[in-house]
Amino acid sequence: MYSIKNICCIGAGYVGGPTMAVFAKNCPDIKFEVVDINEERIVAWNSKDLSKLPVFEPGLSEIIELVRGRNLIFSTNLKNSIRKADMIFISVNTPIKKTGLGAGETSDLRWVESCARQIGQIAENHTIVVEKSTLPVKTAQTIKDILLSSECGIKNKSFSVLSNPEFLAEGTAISDLEAPDRVLIGGDDNHAMKALNDIYLNWIPQEKLIFTNLWSSELSKLTANAFLAQRISSINSVSAICEATGADINEVANAIGKDLRIGSKFLQSGPGFGGSCFKKDILNLVYLSKYYGLNEVADYWRSVVEINSWQQTRVYEVIVKKLFGNLANKKIAILGFAFKKNTNDTRESPSIEICKNLLNEGAFISIHDVKVTEDIIKKNLFKNPSILNENLKLNKSNWEFQSNLYDAIKNSDAVVLLTEWEVYKDIDWDWVSKNVRKPFWLFDTRSLVKAKNIQNLGLNIWQLGNGSMN
Repeated sequence: MYSIKNICCIGAGYVGGPTMAVFAKNCPDIKFEVVDINEERIVAWNSKDLSKLPVFEPGLSEIIELVRGRNLIFSTNLKNSIRKADMIFISVNTPIKKTGLGAGETSDLRWVESCARQIGQIAENHTIVVEKSTLPVKTAQTIKDILLSSECGIKNKSFSVLSNPEFLAEGTAISDLEAPDRVLIGGDDNHAMKALNDIYLNWIPQEKLIFTNLWSSELSKLTANAFLAQRISSINSVSAICEATGADINEVANAIGKDLRIGSKFLQSGPGFGGSCFKKDILNLVYLSKYYGLNEVADYWRSVVEINSWQQTRVYEVIVKKLFGNLANKKIAILGFAFKKNTNDTRESPSIEICKNLLNEGAFISIHDVKVTEDIIKKNLFKNPSILNENLKLNKSNWEFQSNLYDAIKNSDAVVLLTEWEVYKDIDWDWVSKNVRKPFWLFDTRSLVKAKNIQNLGLNIWQLGNGSMN
């Protein structure tokens, strides 16, 4: 049996920080340390101003205030944290490779490999290493091989490797951690699996804790995200049919969601899925399928990603068409830059490509978001300037960030509603009708607005998946 008194989490991002905070809240007798080489990020986690935490999740700041300094610390002292840890969670970024074999499909595991090497070299006695990052199938074997390699020096030390994937939805991560649908623990060391199981038992019923082998655990995470993304792409493809036929996507989604075999979740149409996992995990499935010669399976899953990209392009093309095929010198207000509400995460957000396309058309875009900062928006829009025309690189005359919602809308030719923030449901459209250029268009990709209210004010509205708006 293993005694767990000190836990280290390598990676203070969207998964590591919130996960260890909830662990610390529910396991007051265990000391948790979240470490990261990004000093700026650690400073933000330690900020007295809880509004400056690097991750926004409803309920997170309250937990941080409770446990930080009690049994949870954030640090850059990686070596010391590894040395004293009984259990180490690897929760680092695993983006898609940009170059080399598997580029554009498989994950870049350089940071996972680096973590494994440091753990192998620094850890003392027996250490349980837990995969928390979303990883390709068989990554655990790579971690095992590194930990047991001669360069790590295995004298007087030993390791167990577990897979414990996260199933968090950004915006509801804290409630997902506090009351998960299930917790998956994959491994081949029963004592190590029980040690992690016993930690979760502090707040999660045993019936929700599932044991599998390592490979099943890794594949379950990829497959779960792929299935969720598939539903979004499916309903978005139907939204285009609705527009062409006069059907209403909300009515269709409600009708099919009543079927208990289908259910209502993830049937809300929108500009496309975003976030760090869906696209990456599907592409990992594509790569895995191709590796084993399952080309038809690879083509199937790749189509889910292609539909998502097509949906973003379709929204942009509708905007251009409704504004007479010309966006030059027209102001377009972008409402929402995060990929979904209740998060400040912009990774793979549909807003990025839609905004880039609008800029290339010559539009002036005014961007508002509830939680995403101007600096983050700028980094997303211009981190790959080659996508934009040369004259648009960091040119502030073509875009702006507005912290005030109505300043973003004022004197605009159109509003594009891209993120379902609650505040956008309560916009004063009477004020808008008096302070915008005519003819004015509202492009509502989230079905947040009652169309009749807009039309009664003499404004035009297009809602994704509603054929009656054509």
